[in-house]
Amino acid sequence: MILEHAMQHRSLTRSSSGILLGAFLCLAAAGPSLSDGSMAHMSGHMYMTSLRSPNAADLEKAAAVVSAAKAAMAPYQDYRKALEDGYKIFLPNIPQPQYHFTNYKYGLAAIWHFDPLKPTSLLYKKTADGYELVGVMYTARVGATEQDINERVPLSVARWHQHINFCKAPMGQKAGYFGSNARFGLLGSITTKDACTAAGGEFYPHVLGWMVHVYPYETDPGNIWSTNDDDHGHDNMDRSTMPGMKMN
Repeated sequence: MILEHAMQHRSLTRSSSGILLGAFLCLAAAGPSLSDGSMAHMSGHMYMTSLRSPNAADLEKAAAVVSAAKAAMAPYQDYRKALEDGYKIFLPNIPQPQYHFTNYKYGLAAIWHFDPLKPTSLLYKKTADGYELVGVMYTARVGATEQDINERVPLSVARWHQHINFCKAPMGQKAGYFGSNARFGLLGSITTKDACTAAGGEFYPHVLGWMVHVYPYETDPGNIWSTNDDDHGHDNMDRSTMPGMKMN
């Protein structure tokens, strides 16, 4: 995902906020045309849940979430209404396949309670004269278990994700976040604490909590819960090299 943002709690310190911003800028600067080297490194910085076997109860629950997402989106076809109601565009001046309009109050509430009528973010595509609403993003706290998030949006239908293994570059080495030879950040080759320490960096096992995107206007169920780059405005990249793995 190119940009996902700080919505887990309001008590983020100035230092951790800087880490998050740096993480997002790494991906934003790369844009939609990531190099092969960057894509290879991305697999070490993304945790995606594995799809479970589907069942009728899960499909019913997922359908209810999609219906709620549509209802939540209905008032905000005009992006200016979202801004009026307190949604904030994350990094509006950085080109992105889609933009997160985030309601930090909803993000705070989502740490402990799931309300599908109050998504943390509205997802918009940039257009010639504004923005087009395409989906929503739901979130959960970083320490939530897979069973916790399964109760929100079933893991047999959707793949939740987290950004992990962030190595903060030492002072004076910010260039190491970018390019095909990046070492630091979410595009970097460093994915372990030991390697980060050896490079003089500061290691963060997670830089964000759980997230899942929903595109309820799609008619194909695969696109509603898409995790692939496509021409529908979805910003997720191929995760075939990012199977579910144990959390730190």
